[in-house]
Amino acid sequence: MDNFEIKVEESDIDKRIDVFLAMNLESFSRSYIQDLIKKGKACVNKKAVKANYRLKDGDSVNLAIPKPEPLEILPENIPLDIVYEDDDVILINKPKGMVVHPAAGHYSGTLVNALLYHCKDNLSGINGVLRPGIVHRIDMDTTGIIIACKNDNAHQHIAKQLAEHSITRKYVAIVTGNIKDDEGTVDAPIARSKNDRKKMAVDKDGKRAVTHYKVLERLNNYTYIECVLETGRTHQIRVHMSYIHHPLLGDEVYSGKKENMKLEGQCLHAKVLGFIHPRTNEYMEFEAPVPDYFNEILRKFRKN
Repeated sequence: MDNFEIKVEESDIDKRIDVFLAMNLESFSRSYIQDLIKKGKACVNKKAVKANYRLKDGDSVNLAIPKPEPLEILPENIPLDIVYEDDDVILINKPKGMVVHPAAGHYSGTLVNALLYHCKDNLSGINGVLRPGIVHRIDMDTTGIIIACKNDNAHQHIAKQLAEHSITRKYVAIVTGNIKDDEGTVDAPIARSKNDRKKMAVDKDGKRAVTHYKVLERLNNYTYIECVLETGRTHQIRVHMSYIHHPLLGDEVYSGKKENMKLEGQCLHAKVLGFIHPRTNEYMEFEAPVPDYFNEILRKFRKN
């Protein structure tokens, strides 16, 4: 049994505990956290509470993570572009269109199915049978580097770094319109949209979200940028760029329009990932090259 103790900040007061835990422990699914609460694994001031408990000033929150369940998702022989691998972690350059873990409508062909084949039983089980090894994720149509953990010790270490926002995460993206400033920061809280539960939105009651961006190249009516995540909220870059009126090229969800070119979702690539290795305690940083489709779009825009 592993225990997570999380500090309640002033902005967290009056939040439901299930919402609070899901926002602070993004490496665990919300449904998994809610199940733990039902089983009495979430305590406030050393007393078990229900999911609708609202936090108060001075509360001490503790979540107990039980030993993992046996894995049941089927392994599949899907080729992986492995950036780095050792006995504790594996870093994959995820292609566009691949879902990270099984969910409704996607029970095969996922990164998890591929990892189960490649790593056999050497994957952490903390996130349950549907997400073995998965400590964070990137969207189906986002390409690039993602880390998976081969044991529970590695999972806990990487999850802690994610919760503390100490992991280096750099993305490149193509956004619509010309960004005037050469660099800037979007500091705007994000929560699930009140109008569409499948989307995220900037919301004053949301969790703090910070994206630093830098213009790499201006391309007529588009801008090629680098984004550095200070926090890692769901759809953060997509939401923040839309918020400043420069939605990602191809992102129909947050731009509200369809482009006149054949695109499969947003032009977003997770290029750099850096972390403290769970066994050696040394900082390691890896890079996934920009995919061909992305470079082809850049070449096309440069000609115009």
